[in-house]
Amino acid sequence: MFRKILIANRGEIALRIQRACRELGIPTVAVHSTADAEAMHVRLADESVCIGPASPRDSYLNVAAILSAASITGADAIHPGYGFLSENAGFAEMVEAHGLTFIGPSAAHIRMMGDKIEAKMAMASLGVPLVPGSVGAVEDLNEAAKVADRIGYPVLVKAAAGGGGRGMKVASSAEGLEEAWRLARAEARSAFGNDAVYIEKYLDKPRHIELQVMADSHGNVVHFGERDCSLQRRHQKVLEEAGSPALTAAERDALGTTVTAGLSKLGYRNAGTLEFLYQDGQFAFIEMNTRLQVEHPVTEMVSGVDLVREQIRIAAGQPLGYTQADITFNGHAIECRINAEDPLTFAPSPGKVTAFHAPGGLGVRVDSALYAGYTVPSYYDSMIAKLIVHAPTRAEAISRLRRALAEFVVVGVKTSLPLHQRIVDDPDFQAGDYTIHWLERFVGS
Repeated sequence: MFRKILIANRGEIALRIQRACRELGIPTVAVHSTADAEAMHVRLADESVCIGPASPRDSYLNVAAILSAASITGADAIHPGYGFLSENAGFAEMVEAHGLTFIGPSAAHIRMMGDKIEAKMAMASLGVPLVPGSVGAVEDLNEAAKVADRIGYPVLVKAAAGGGGRGMKVASSAEGLEEAWRLARAEARSAFGNDAVYIEKYLDKPRHIELQVMADSHGNVVHFGERDCSLQRRHQKVLEEAGSPALTAAERDALGTTVTAGLSKLGYRNAGTLEFLYQDGQFAFIEMNTRLQVEHPVTEMVSGVDLVREQIRIAAGQPLGYTQADITFNGHAIECRINAEDPLTFAPSPGKVTAFHAPGGLGVRVDSALYAGYTVPSYYDSMIAKLIVHAPTRAEAISRLRRALAEFVVVGVKTSLPLHQRIVDDPDFQAGDYTIHWLERFVGS
């Protein structure tokens, strides 16, 4: 096992990793920007190192500073969390080149899955179903038009190196394809330095279903069931559930069998999440995240498995120690992402938290780095907490979530708590009757 782990992240995910390390008896090193000097992940770490000013580019994305911090503190492994450098293949390679262990997949697999076209081609070769569309990058507008005519409008023009909804435009007709093509390429070039795009069929009422997997270096691969992440605004997830109210156990098992068999052939290692669109009983792969997901707690709640602990064990060379048959799913879990933003306009709301009270009770979990007196900085993602509830049934989980949301107190900054209270009280949500387009219409009403 590792003697010391440096956590190359901040906020609630840094705390989450610290807790797993502490239970394993592994000391931790927190890195932080000048803006995060008083952050909770810094306060609770065994050691801390300031790696630069507030700007992420100069701190949490500063590879040289992070590697130097690992060297001076004697850390022998780095956990990247999610975001920042977690899916940066070059960073993973540099970590390994400096004699440290990167707690995550291999750089080769990060690079493969980071290119959406290469990822699709790899999955197709493994028998994983895809959204109809171009096999690879579309080189010009004429080729794009041929693909769109073949699969039928509407279509989605997507950046090969994309993510988070950037470089993604819908064309409803042949007349709109040129503009969608031009805008998607320009946005992709600006955001990713790569203007390659591909074409997919635009599905009008899909759900966003993702499958959590874990693989060791001994050829063992298991899945921990699905999460329904269909409640999204501008392609950003707002609320997630495990399991999905739309799937049957048979559908979950069939998808899991296909995916784990494919990843075993690929030689994948550590945590990963495969994301699918699901419509009319059919799954279609869209991308794979080669890291821990923000919404991993709902999977932990229904499976009883500490996914971060498993990441660390696998990175240390240990086998899973269990098979798919050993994994069972208990009850239902829901996660709300609580952001420091106006619940109506969604404008960011940084500032000082003057009062903070987290809900509690049976089946309630709060992952947050907030405390009274803490100043939410304006330099980073606006998510300040995750509220997770677990109960024997979905109806009971919704009831518990409603109670927990009413107990949650954050004073000093505006938050998205009122939005989640509206969602929970909506009949469509209560019935589990929603798609990836539902929330956009809901917040517009």
